[in-house]
Amino acid sequence: MSIESEFKRLRDSEASQRSSIDLALVIRRSRRRRIGAQVAVGGATTLAVAGIGVASVAGLHGWGPSSTSAGSAAAPTVASDSSGESQKRAPAEKLNLCGAELAQVAANPDGLVATADFPTASASAASISGTVTLTNTGTERVVGTTAASPAITLSKGGVTLWHSNGPMIAMAAMVDLAPGASMTYHASFTPVTCGTEDDLGDSFRSDLPHVAPGEYQISAAIDLSRQGVDGGFASNDLVTGPVATVRLN
Repeated sequence: MSIESEFKRLRDSEASQRSSIDLALVIRRSRRRRIGAQVAVGGATTLAVAGIGVASVAGLHGWGPSSTSAGSAAAPTVASDSSGESQKRAPAEKLNLCGAELAQVAANPDGLVATADFPTASASAASISGTVTLTNTGTERVVGTTAASPAITLSKGGVTLWHSNGPMIAMAAMVDLAPGASMTYHASFTPVTCGTEDDLGDSFRSDLPHVAPGEYQISAAIDLSRQGVDGGFASNDLVTGPVATVRLN
């Protein structure tokens, strides 16, 4: 056989082998590889999202009050009623909302009373200062912490006209009151009328209309983180008091 004939035979044989490749099999294998890659990517994404969720929940738990004794921690907006059952409630500054009737609040179980005292002032004043006295009218010593200043509500005819709002001072006041003892806070309010939309933001609008001269009602409320007998966090109680009258000229 000549060299040319042998070369032609080898070339035809190689072409025949290439044409016999199962194209359908190649396509199926390619598809399986792509599907496997997609599943792997999807699984990694799911784990990443789950990881973010776990981190967020852990972060929220970290915001709660700490305690030195197991099982004594409670959420900041939880109060205990006379039956010992926990009930969710709004914080002191959200107790009375703009345009709503004054909330009806049960007396503090420890006998604490917050009494507001504000002098006669101008109805057009930018801010009016006064005091709030926290008194222990109960029979047991009360130890704990409160905010640096109580929340104040200005009202008329049982309807809220204005209440404390905006950023709060990041300080705590220590409370240690024996039966009959009291302590005094500085407080203030703005003699204006707010609307329901003001409670939707972080703070009230700056151009709220001033109230007209006349007699109005003032009340105070403050959250108390009460210390238990073992030194740990016992509960978060709401302290309020009687409605006082203020004259605005």
